Amino acid sequence: MMVEKVEAGTLHGRPMRFFDLVMAAFVTILLLSNVLGAGKVATVDLPLIGDWPFGAGILFFPLGYVIGDVLTEVYGYARARRCIWVGTAALLFMAFMSFVVVALPPAPGWTGQGAYEQVFGQVPRIVMASIIAFWAGEFVNSAVLARMKVWTGGRHLWMRTIGSTVAGQGVDSLIFYPLAFLGAAGWSNDLVIKVLLTQWALKVAWEVLLTPLTYLVVGALKRREGMDVFDERTDFTPFAARV
Repeated sequence: MMVEKVEAGTLHGRPMRFFDLVMAAFVTILLLSNVLGAGKVATVDLPLIGDWPFGAGILFFPLGYVIGDVLTEVYGYARARRCIWVGTAALLFMAFMSFVVVALPPAPGWTGQGAYEQVFGQVPRIVMASIIAFWAGEFVNSAVLARMKVWTGGRHLWMRTIGSTVAGQGVDSLIFYPLAFLGAAGWSNDLVIKVLLTQWALKVAWEVLLTPLTYLVVGALKRREGMDVFDERTDFTPFAARV
């Protein structure tokens, strides 16, 4: 199928066969990364340095940014914006649900309440920090990528994905780790700073390593959808969900 260059504002009523699937993958990775990976610090043995801490969520969370890049690159900023708001709503509901479930009194004889509170009791604070960081970082990532696409005339995808990740993940990490972990048990100020900088560097490195996969997915989706979207006259305000 031929790929047609289209301006984002002309997409109304045009069928998009894979947009819903990409959005579902985006929200799924976002939720699972916050539940399973955000609160655990692991270590890696680096040559000449020794043990170096990193957040376990780094193994999977960057996939959400890669999918965010795909959304913006293939479907444009406005549809990526809608996905960001859907992800934000999902995180808010997850925080509410975790609070309710943890607060419910356990049945007599059930001995798992302590472990349940230890695992999920921090979720509201972590998720609230994640919501703010995700919201700000993802919008920076999407806006930078969309604007760079127009500036470069659609060339140099690798430059757009890496450049937008440096900006977006920088904002994300600078907001998330202080809000989520400063003063928390087991988290010294030095550890927060060290993990913050490590996560930022690793997330950008992940983006670089996944660039060939990004090219494959973006190319396949553009061919299947038959379009290449440019945000030449897009309103980049984050405070909207319209497309």
